Amino acid sequence: MLFCSYAQAAPTHNLLVMGDSLSAAHNLRQQDGWVSLLKTKLSQSHPQISIINASVGGETTQGGMARFPALLKQYHPRWVILELGANDALRGYPLDQTTKNLGSMIEQAQQNKAIVLLIGNRIPQNYGKRYTDMFFGLYKTLAEQYNVSYVPFMLKGVALNKNLMQSDGLHPNAKGQPIVLQTILPYLLPLLKKN
Repeated sequence: MLFCSYAQAAPTHNLLVMGDSLSAAHNLRQQDGWVSLLKTKLSQSHPQISIINASVGGETTQGGMARFPALLKQYHPRWVILELGANDALRGYPLDQTTKNLGSMIEQAQQNKAIVLLIGNRIPQNYGKRYTDMFFGLYKTLAEQYNVSYVPFMLKGVALNKNLMQSDGLHPNAKGQPIVLQTILPYLLPLLKKN
């Protein structure tokens, strides 16, 4: 009788990143963006995880919500990183609609048994204190409502450092991307243990 000695490959679990230009390596080489840096890191520590970056520059929560059902159906992700909302705020959209759209996407992910990490953000203060505070707070509200982990501010330690930002003042440069990843990792890694 012959015995096969090869090890059985571990099943692949998909991690879907649903974001805007902040996750789409805006004006950078794709390999310099934080999502690509995450792929490299997880390929060593979590080789069974496959990352799908469905981020699109300029994406709003409305656009993301329109694309989301098909992506869930195609990839059946085990985890979803949801990084949307900044473009809604920069365009002055009503934040109750942004909250509703993000909530709908979280619900859809949870109905598909995906674990969600919600990525929070801030917008420049020139949009007015009330609006900027409401925008920053909506992520915490959603995280509590749906019992999901969330990163309060993905550009912490980066946004106010000109050496780490592109000239537009909105997007991290190549030097800033690893710091963005380091901000997200402490929230993400515990979720990856939940298989």
